[in-house]
Amino acid sequence: MSSYPKNWFLDAKYGLFIHFGLYSLLGGEYRGKVTPFFSEWIMNDLNIPLSEYEQLAAQFDPFEFDADKIAESALRWGTRYLCFTAKHHDGFALFGSSCSDYNSVYRTPSRRDYVSELAEACRKKGIVFCLYYSQAQDWHHPDGYVAYHDNQNKNFRRYLDEKCLPQLTELLSDYGPIGMMWFDTPMGMKAEECEEIYQLVKKLQPDCLVSGRIGNGLGDYFCTQDNRLPAFPLKRKWEIPGTLNRSFGYKKSDTNWDSAETVIRKLVKIVSRGGNYLLNVGPDGSGKIPQESTKIMDEAGEFLSENGEAFYGAEAVPPYVYETPDIYFTHKPHRLFLTVFHPGQFPELTVALPNIANIPQSAKILRGNRPIAFNYRKTLENDSYWEIFLPPDAENQMVVVICVETQEADVRFELLDG
Repeated sequence: MSSYPKNWFLDAKYGLFIHFGLYSLLGGEYRGKVTPFFSEWIMNDLNIPLSEYEQLAAQFDPFEFDADKIAESALRWGTRYLCFTAKHHDGFALFGSSCSDYNSVYRTPSRRDYVSELAEACRKKGIVFCLYYSQAQDWHHPDGYVAYHDNQNKNFRRYLDEKCLPQLTELLSDYGPIGMMWFDTPMGMKAEECEEIYQLVKKLQPDCLVSGRIGNGLGDYFCTQDNRLPAFPLKRKWEIPGTLNRSFGYKKSDTNWDSAETVIRKLVKIVSRGGNYLLNVGPDGSGKIPQESTKIMDEAGEFLSENGEAFYGAEAVPPYVYETPDIYFTHKPHRLFLTVFHPGQFPELTVALPNIANIPQSAKILRGNRPIAFNYRKTLENDSYWEIFLPPDAENQMVVVICVETQEADVRFELLDG
C-alpha cells in the first residue's frame, strides 16, 4: 500500500475536520431541549436512551452529502488534509463494519459507506485522507467508556476485542493509505491499552500518524485542547482542533461564527508557532455544509490562494521582542514573511520594525508578486531597524502579506535583555 510523503504533516499546516453522524440529524436539539455542549455529545448530555437514539439510524439518509464536492471544497479552501469522523463517541460508524452492524451500511436507508466515498474523493484530488475514531468512549457498546458516568464495572477489554481493535483493523486495511488516525478522550485507558492500539496502527500502516489524544503520551504529535492556542512556539509537532462557531457537530442554534479575518489570524498565529490548524465544519442531517461555514472558508481559502507561500511548509519563528498585535511572522530559509492586518493604520503606510538583525535583500507583496521599497539602518541606540513602504492601495485592505528575502537563512531578532 502506498503512503503519503514523509513530511506531509509539517508541510500541510492547514486541515479540514468534518464531524458528521446521527447527531447531525438532531442539530443540537432533542424534545425541545438544546444541548449546552457540542452537538455530537447530545446523547450523553441530554441522557437520551440508547433505544431512542438508535432509531435515528432509520432516518439517516443524507442525500446532500457529496464526497467529490467536499474534496473540491477542501482544495478551494486551501486545506491540505481532511479528517473525517469514522466513529464518534455515540458508537455509530460511517463505514461498513463486519464486527458491529451499528453503521451506515447496515442500519440506514442510504446503505452508504461514507469513509469509502471520501477516501476515494481525496485520492482523486491529492488530499491526505485521515480518520477520527473514538477509541475509548462508545455509548453503544455496553463496555465502552461513557464520560461523566461510572465506568468501574465495565469490561473494557471486551469492548477493545469485540469492536475497537477489529474496526481499526478494517479502517487501516480496506480504505487505502490513511495519513493519520485521530483518537480522542482516552479517559481511563491504561498505558498498555494505548500502546496496543498504537502498535496496531503502525503494523498495518507504518507511516500513518497517531494523534496525541491516543493517551499516555504515545502520539506522534501533540494535540492541544479544542480551540486552545499555545502562547509560544513549540519545539515538537503539534496541532489545534478548532471550530468556526462553538460546536463541532452541526448545531442549528449555534450562530456565533468566527469571521474570515479571525480564521486567518488564528492560522497565522498557529503557523508562526510551528503548529497545524485542523479546522472543522459540521454538515447538517442532509449532509449539507452550512452556508455560513462555506462563506467563511471560501474567504480564508481565497487569501491562501494568493499568500500560501507564507504558510505551507513554513517554520516556527521565535517570539518577536516587541508587541505587534497586527503583524505576525512566518519563516522559510532566507525568507521572512510579515502578515500585516489593516495596514492603513500605520503612519504613511510604513511598517517599522526595530531589532531585526537580518539584512534584507528584497521585499515584495505576495498578492500579485509586487516589489516594494524598504530600508535597513541602525537607530541612534545602534539597534537594527527595518522600514517597509507599502503602496497606496494597501490603505483599505484587510490584510497584506509581505515576503522579505534576507541574507541570512535563519531569523535573527535582537534580544532586549542581551
